[in-house]
Amino acid sequence: MFEKILIANRGEIALRIICACKELGIPTVAVYSEADRHSLHVRFADQAICIGPAKSSLSYLDIPSVISAAEITNVDAIHPGYGFLSENADFAEVCETSGVRFIGPPPDVIRLMGLKDRARAAMKAAGVPTLPGSEGVVKSPDEALVIAAQIGYPVILKATAGGGGRGMRIVRSPEELPQFVQAQQEASASFDCADVYLEKYILSARHIEFQVLADQHGNVEVLGERECTIQRRHQKLVEEAPSPCVTPELRGRIAGSLREAMRACGYVNAGTVEFVMDECGQLYFIEVNARIQVEHPVTEFITGIDLVKSQILIAAGQALPDIIDLPVRTRGHALECRINAEDPVTFAPSPGRITALNLPGGIGVRVDTAAYTDGVISPYYDSLVAKLITHGHDRSEAIARMKRALETFVVEGIHTSIPLHQRILADPDFLGGRFDTNFVRRFAPNNHKG
Repeated sequence: MFEKILIANRGEIALRIICACKELGIPTVAVYSEADRHSLHVRFADQAICIGPAKSSLSYLDIPSVISAAEITNVDAIHPGYGFLSENADFAEVCETSGVRFIGPPPDVIRLMGLKDRARAAMKAAGVPTLPGSEGVVKSPDEALVIAAQIGYPVILKATAGGGGRGMRIVRSPEELPQFVQAQQEASASFDCADVYLEKYILSARHIEFQVLADQHGNVEVLGERECTIQRRHQKLVEEAPSPCVTPELRGRIAGSLREAMRACGYVNAGTVEFVMDECGQLYFIEVNARIQVEHPVTEFITGIDLVKSQILIAAGQALPDIIDLPVRTRGHALECRINAEDPVTFAPSPGRITALNLPGGIGVRVDTAAYTDGVISPYYDSLVAKLITHGHDRSEAIARMKRALETFVVEGIHTSIPLHQRILADPDFLGGRFDTNFVRRFAPNNHKG
């Protein structure tokens, strides 16, 4: 087992990792920027070291600073959390060459999954369903025009190294294909790589993802799926598990193909495989997130498996049958609302000091947060205030618990998305499980009725 773990992250995920380490009896080291000097992950870690100013590129994304902190504090492992350096293959490689275990997939696997066209080809070879599209990078608008004509409009252009919706363009007709150059330019600016590929675009889509755990001994387990369709600008707002629209037969079929695919890729540790579902209920591969996901608690609630502790134990060389009970069984239904610091009507960011905070509780309620009274939601990082998660014996009970938890969740001093979440949970189509990725548009500012 590891002697000491450095957490290369901040906020609620850093605290989440500290909690897992405390249960395993492993001391932790927090790194922090000057803006995060008074953050809770700094307070609750066993050691803390400042690695730079507020700007992420000079602190949390600065590989030499993070590695220097690891060497100074004599850790033998680094957990990257999500975001920042979590899917940076170069960072994972530097960790390994420095004699520090990276708690995540091997560097070559991160590189494979980071290039979405190559990941798509690997999944297709293993029998995972993929959308019709280009076989690799599209070199020119003329080539895109030919491929789009073959598969039919609408299509979507995607950056091979993309994420967060950057480098994406939906193309509904040949006249819109000049967006090809715009997609390349945005991809180059965002990821230092201008490569794009093309896929069929599903108009009324749902976003479904499957949680995977894999060890160093060839064991791969799929822990069911999460429904992540409720999004705004490709950012998830509400997640749930299991999905209301995935049948047991479909779940079993996708899980079987994913075990084969992830084993063939040499995948190790936690990962999430994302799919799009069309109007006929068919799933198609989108991408692999080679890290722990923000929404992992809903899977923890229905499986009883601590995914962060599992990550650490896998990285320490333990086999899955020694970490989790097999076969994996699920129980009940779970929801997560991402409570963000933003105006619930205009969606404008709302950083600032929290003057009062009351966190909900009670049976079936969990809050993952690094917020506290007099704490500051910084303008330098993402706007997440907390993740509110509820569990019930079925979807109706999970929703009922979420509604009452939102009512008793009080954050003063800043605006939050709590009113938006309350409107979503009161919507008849949400309650009936009838929604797609366009659902949140009805709550857009120009559609707001007051």
